[in-house]
Amino acid sequence: MENTNLLANHTGRSYFILVGVFSESKHPALLSLVIFVVFLMALSGNIILILLIHSDARLHTPMYFFISQLSLMDVMYISVTVPKMLMDQVMGMNKISATECGIQMFFYVTLASSEFFLLPSMAYDRYVAICHPLYYPVLMNHRVLFLLASGCWFLGSVDGFLFTPITMMFPFCRSREIHHFFCEVPAVLKLSCSDTSIYEIFMYLCCVLMLLIPVTVISGSYYFILITIHRRNSTEGRKKAFATCSSHMTVVILFYGAAIYTYMLPNSYHTPEKDMTVSFFYTILTPVLNPLIYSLRNKDVTGALKKMLNVGLAFQETVK
Repeated sequence: MENTNLLANHTGRSYFILVGVFSESKHPALLSLVIFVVFLMALSGNIILILLIHSDARLHTPMYFFISQLSLMDVMYISVTVPKMLMDQVMGMNKISATECGIQMFFYVTLASSEFFLLPSMAYDRYVAICHPLYYPVLMNHRVLFLLASGCWFLGSVDGFLFTPITMMFPFCRSREIHHFFCEVPAVLKLSCSDTSIYEIFMYLCCVLMLLIPVTVISGSYYFILITIHRRNSTEGRKKAFATCSSHMTVVILFYGAAIYTYMLPNSYHTPEKDMTVSFFYTILTPVLNPLIYSLRNKDVTGALKKMLNVGLAFQETVK
């Protein structure tokens, strides 16, 4: 009889309930409005940055190509979670089917992992540009850019195809409530009634490897960059190099710091509230910050934006 009930519980869980951030808020309507505004800012900021990079010939360089890839990932990244969360709040529903949960998890893991590998590619690009400027056109030609970018997307999709099916194959016979605002792997695993310790160790080792390789590449790149900058006599060159590198390092610290907390710290450090706060930060706020970090401190991007605005104003005057 007990086995029959367990099987019924397992097979009947065709959907989950996303508890989300609104249940913890005293002013859910205000919070949803803020999230909607932030979502629009992230979309508009990243889309404008992509359009600027593709429309202005001065920005057709490897560095801006990688920035456009980062913006594309951020647009998709925030679109995977926020629209569903806001629609649930408006409609008064917080259910998500097992299929929808798996799809959301796949795209989230794929995009997050792709960004994991894109950031060291950006660091390597800066290393070649600053430390080996004469060989830069050869070492970072169109073929190399295509291979690096496609490699990032491919490795990210491998993670998605690896972690999503395994996570969703576990039997979920406990509560259907996911104490999160989207289907993140650790939050879904907590609902499983089977032993997930071996899988969690495997996931931990994968995350260590995924962090170790990018961090090694980034650290090595910036070590040689700092040595090269220190040897230069040009003050203007130093300022430009520091501005570019500090922007990239800011993004690296924000993204990897949150990932380390989510996937590598022991369970004793985690609570549903902390997990949602950290995920809220790097899932929703980071896509807003990235275009600001790369545009406000970059004269080339601000110059391209002014040029686009001037063209728009000139067109309006012509129409009138």
